[in-house]
Amino acid sequence: MITVFTPTYNRAHLLRRLYGSLCEQTVLKSGLSHPFEWVVVDDGSTDNTEELMQTIFAEQKISVNYIKKTNGGKHTAINRGVREAKGDLFWILDSDDTLPVNAIELVLTYLPQMKRVKAGGICGYMAHHNGEIIGNPVVSQPQIVSSIEMRYKLGIMGDMMEIFETSVLREFSFPEIEGERFCPEVLVWYRIAQKYKLLLVPDILYYRDYLDGGLTDNIIKIRMKSPVGTMMTYSELFNLDISLKYKLRNAINYWRFAFCTENRNIKIASWGNLIAPLGWLMHLRDKSKVKL
Repeated sequence: MITVFTPTYNRAHLLRRLYGSLCEQTVLKSGLSHPFEWVVVDDGSTDNTEELMQTIFAEQKISVNYIKKTNGGKHTAINRGVREAKGDLFWILDSDDTLPVNAIELVLTYLPQMKRVKAGGICGYMAHHNGEIIGNPVVSQPQIVSSIEMRYKLGIMGDMMEIFETSVLREFSFPEIEGERFCPEVLVWYRIAQKYKLLLVPDILYYRDYLDGGLTDNIIKIRMKSPVGTMMTYSELFNLDISLKYKLRNAINYWRFAFCTENRNIKIASWGNLIAPLGWLMHLRDKSKVKL
């Protein structure tokens, strides 16, 4: 079984569309018993999310597990969802996104190959709802690569749909830092990549549009308000075996957000400290544009 997981906060107006895309999945017509479950972790919503989910649960069209918790950020919702998951694979489906009607069936088709090559999950492409692919270039056949190799060797740009084995995410949980409500997903994805590869497939597995008010839309402000997790991410990215250009970019971003806090327990290695003046300039630019 696959766990389709949705972390949500005040997105009741979008959840019905997402739910509709799950109810339309072709795998539901395959005769498989319980091919997927939908786990929703409500990160302290104050809108009518709870009432909506009760209505959806009563419809009994798909298996639904709804959990409400105090607000702590998407990464804490993911940790909770992973603990609750019953599926072998854990598929994060954000509240403002949907799945192609054949997405779950496609992933189940690739599952035997994933297990045969002992990959830690399956990765496919995202597209806008108009069908335009986000992650380019597109591979022509399945490949076994890590998330790091995908970015820095294959040169794939844009968001990708990583679907990990649930056991892998239980091994690599998100750090929960007191007072911070954001932790970049890439921190955990790249930690996983140093131990597990993924089966990269040439299929669109996810529909995404970037809406006003989402994480992507407010990412600089969000990172400025959660500097420790952000520093941790760029410090670890700096240490990867990647080109000088990307190391320089990660060092600048480390210092860019390090100046948002007096907590400097997260260090950056070697010559990354020499980049502090450039990071300070970026920090000043952010402060002039972003109201915290």
